[in-house]
Amino acid sequence: MNHSALGYRVFGEPESVLHVESISPAPLPAGQIRVKMLFSPVNASDLIPMTGAYRHRTPLPAVAGYEGVGVVTEGPPHWLGKRVLPLRGQGTWQNSVDCPMALAVPVPDDIESTLAARGYINPLAAQMMLNLYPPKGKRIVLTAAGSDCAALLGQWAIKAGADAVYGIHRSPAHAERLRAMGIIPVLQQDTATISAIAAQAERVYDATGGRLADGILDAMPETGIFVCYGLLSGTPFRQQPQVRWFHIRNYLDALSSDQWQAEFCEIWPKLLASRYGDVTLFPLAEWRAALAYYRQAGRLAKPMFAMHDSRAPVLW
Repeated sequence: MNHSALGYRVFGEPESVLHVESISPAPLPAGQIRVKMLFSPVNASDLIPMTGAYRHRTPLPAVAGYEGVGVVTEGPPHWLGKRVLPLRGQGTWQNSVDCPMALAVPVPDDIESTLAARGYINPLAAQMMLNLYPPKGKRIVLTAAGSDCAALLGQWAIKAGADAVYGIHRSPAHAERLRAMGIIPVLQQDTATISAIAAQAERVYDATGGRLADGILDAMPETGIFVCYGLLSGTPFRQQPQVRWFHIRNYLDALSSDQWQAEFCEIWPKLLASRYGDVTLFPLAEWRAALAYYRQAGRLAKPMFAMHDSRAPVLW
């Protein structure tokens, strides 16, 4: 039976190049499982490749989406009916995904499906960055603090013993949420305060780049470390000795399958103990509405595709 997939055949703005296709599934390759998708979120990392930013490693045509959760429908008997994250294979913005068994991540029973669907990109990036650049005893600054990744970075840095965590955010709507996480909110427009906290910053985790990054780097100590893991502003910044670049893809190939699975064994209990944003569900056919919602300033929930009946229970 054919299934629906949201993909693109040329590079460009997502709203212009995305389209829903009907795909006829091929026979299941050896060593893989077939997963009926339940939920898949919309992240910046899903949208940026569509623009051609990484065209050297984005073969076309492509199905969009890097993470999500589903239920195994084909494969060895001991896999059938299990909820998994079908990762690092096919795009996840489709009804059915084939995934190598070694890379499929089992989901514990106490993890709701909408939380599990967000268990890869942001949690793994946050965990790896904090392991590479430990926050214990450090004064931390986060940019794009309203994002899911920054929220996890802040909460997990506090639990790891950070001295203080400041979160720079654009919309006042995020301030209360950040305070509830133990993160000190700072409006991006408050340049005087940003300069003051940057002057004492020992670790900066930056997802914006541009003028904000330049301003922080100009003020922060030479002994500080500025970890750049995104460029949401679309604008580069001056390279200085404090800068360290983090791209999650650069670390994945070095992980054995056991190490890969061990990362998630560490992530699941931390996610359960963390404050994480709400979700707003959209049918796959309403992808334009999902993208419009994603781009709303001050958005407090994550848009997520419900691949089948959006009224289905989220705890499988």
